Amino acid sequence: MEIPPKSPDGSEKSPQSKELLTSNTASTLCISSRSESIWTSASRSKWDIYHKPVIVVSVGAAVFLFGVVITSLSCILTTNKKVYKMCGPAFLSLGLMLLVCGLVWIPIIRKKQKQRQKSQFLQSLKSFFFNR
Repeated sequence: MEIPPKSPDGSEKSPQSKELLTSNTASTLCISSRSESIWTSASRSKWDIYHKPVIVVSVGAAVFLFGVVITSLSCILTTNKKVYKMCGPAFLSLGLMLLVCGLVWIPIIRKKQKQRQKSQFLQSLKSFFFNR
């Protein structure tokens, strides 16, 4: 059985383990950036808050309309009728799913914003009364 060599300073940790302990990893960077965003009270614009659900809703509406067009083509055209009948409902369902997900996402964001505002207000009240 082989014994790992001790480091020159006499500690039992290898130089590789020290390097792993002191290095900044991506997970610590994500944690620190998240904690900074919680404590900063800079107001964000409506677009910064709602841009993701708006994009999902618009993409969902576009895909849904494309599915409507493809499905209606299966009724009008006689060539490639099987392809239109297969692809049309698929685009309809995908577009409807994206549309509903985006529309549900918006009230969730509003609720989180209200909770965050209440939390900041209560924190300021707490700090006002307990820091005297």
